[in-house]
Amino acid sequence: MKKILFITLVFSALIACKQPAKHPAVVAVAIQPPAFNADSAYSYIQTQVDFGPRVPNSTAHEQCGTFLAAKLRSFGAQVIEQRANLTTFDGTSIRAVNIIGSYKPTSTERVLLFSHWDSRPWADNDPNPANRNKGVPAANDGASGVGVLLEMARQLQQKNPSIGVDLIFFDAEDYGAPENYSGNSEDSWCLGTQYWCKNPHQKGYTARFGILLDMVGAPDATFYKEGGSMYFAPEIVEKVWSKAQSLGFGKYFMNQAIGTITDDHIYVNKMAGIPSIDLIHYRNEGQNSGFGHYWHTVNDTMDNIDKNTLLAVGTTLMHVVYNE
Repeated sequence: MKKILFITLVFSALIACKQPAKHPAVVAVAIQPPAFNADSAYSYIQTQVDFGPRVPNSTAHEQCGTFLAAKLRSFGAQVIEQRANLTTFDGTSIRAVNIIGSYKPTSTERVLLFSHWDSRPWADNDPNPANRNKGVPAANDGASGVGVLLEMARQLQQKNPSIGVDLIFFDAEDYGAPENYSGNSEDSWCLGTQYWCKNPHQKGYTARFGILLDMVGAPDATFYKEGGSMYFAPEIVEKVWSKAQSLGFGKYFMNQAIGTITDDHIYVNKMAGIPSIDLIHYRNEGQNSGFGHYWHTVNDTMDNIDKNTLLAVGTTLMHVVYNE
């Protein structure tokens, strides 16, 4: 019996060696994206700030909008300038424009990256009452996200990812009612985003997911897992955070949750139905806002922009997009 068993085992082993595996292992090969250039992103932020506060209906707003659309075109994007007359919480009529740049526009599989490009019309959080009617320079709160996306656009032109990509610079995000406003302020923020959600640049537009960049340039910025993002798109949060940590940017991308923040992504989730997350700087500094001592003040200047933070954010998003 021992000999028969031995021969049977040997014969079975020989047959097994000749049979192809039923389920061969599939090894995912990471795609190396083009290198993100933080110096370039920084210069795009500086250019926006140099126009002055980009408040709707102002010359600076018009000039900056022209610059952004032209820059996207120079980087090979198909550009749509979605113009609309919007009404603010206090009845002001503003000329808004959402600037949309698309790569591989015919691809049905898409990723949406977005940021707001306007400035808050008044520095209502400024410690000096004399400054509270002045426009905000908005280096971090607005221009930083746009600067990162412009640098990504420059790289997208040089090497197409396998998926279509849409970059949207939303307008009139920061025209929300001040905290001391006594009237109806519901949905007074993110006006350009709300308009786009109701009137997408392409009929039936959708994307696998969306990522909002808001205040992504602060020195030693900390990005927590924001509540709305975790509610609507927890798998996208994990995708981005795990990629950042694998790239060595764990000190920026904190593995902790915070509450929900009213921002553009909330409307993209609720109104457009695209699972979207908010990549936004937040830090407990003993303030009500947590967005920095310069938030909504005249001090939101280039002093609050750090190239190392831009590099961490831009590199992470490049790896996410090119490996989608």
